[in-house]
Amino acid sequence: MGATFTHTASPLPPDIRVMNGVAGLLLAVVALAAGIVGVYWLARQPAFSIRAITVEGDVSRNSGASLRANALPRLTGNFLTMNLQQARAAFEAVPWVRHATVRRVWPLHLVVALEEHRPAAYWETKAENADADSEAVVDTRLVNSFGEVFEANLGDVEDEDLPTLAGPAKSSAAMLAMWRQLDPLTHGKLDEGVARLDLSGRGSWKATLEKGAIVELGRGSEAEVVARYGQFIASIPQITARYRTALVSADLRHESGYAVRLAGVTTVTTAPKGAKKN
Repeated sequence: MGATFTHTASPLPPDIRVMNGVAGLLLAVVALAAGIVGVYWLARQPAFSIRAITVEGDVSRNSGASLRANALPRLTGNFLTMNLQQARAAFEAVPWVRHATVRRVWPLHLVVALEEHRPAAYWETKAENADADSEAVVDTRLVNSFGEVFEANLGDVEDEDLPTLAGPAKSSAAMLAMWRQLDPLTHGKLDEGVARLDLSGRGSWKATLEKGAIVELGRGSEAEVVARYGQFIASIPQITARYRTALVSADLRHESGYAVRLAGVTTVTTAPKGAKKN
């Protein structure tokens, strides 16, 4: 009669099982680290260097030489390792560049799309709490079509007919919006534009016209100031035509009307020669 024998392995002691688990974990960590090192080594090989950069979009203010000189020294890494956010910042640091997008295109190619600033006005930051007549200017820069202040070579726009906006810091967008309403009104009635717009720290506006006349606009909301100026600009041509002279200045800060000064015209009464003074 045959006999059947079975053998059941006795379980490993707990300390042996722990040692085996730790050894397996260490082996997995070593393998992962080796893989990471290998990928890192491979990614840094010269074979993945950027071969070409294509620039699209607005490039009227920047030449290829300007972009190479200002942006390329700031780029680090290769096609695989380059940080695209840092690359975008490198191109946005180039003068006249407002916004940039950077993307990878295989093989080993970067495509950069640029949006340049479009100058709308000169910008003068006034000293804190300066009034509208103050000439205390902190700096002079440019304002783009979005009302944003930016830095660029002012000589690049010396041939462009740009107005000057002067006001407190962070008021450039509001000032450009105001100028865009006042200037067409002026052109429509006086055949000249607003060459300069000042805003005081307390919110008082002053416009200087292209022929030199100064108009004190006073304070108020944008709609109130524009309406006040519109009433003035609609009637002043009749006054200058009547006296056949030019406008020197106007003050619109009066509730019931405005005061004007005309070239060669005075409202001061002069006593005749020999008359006794009271």
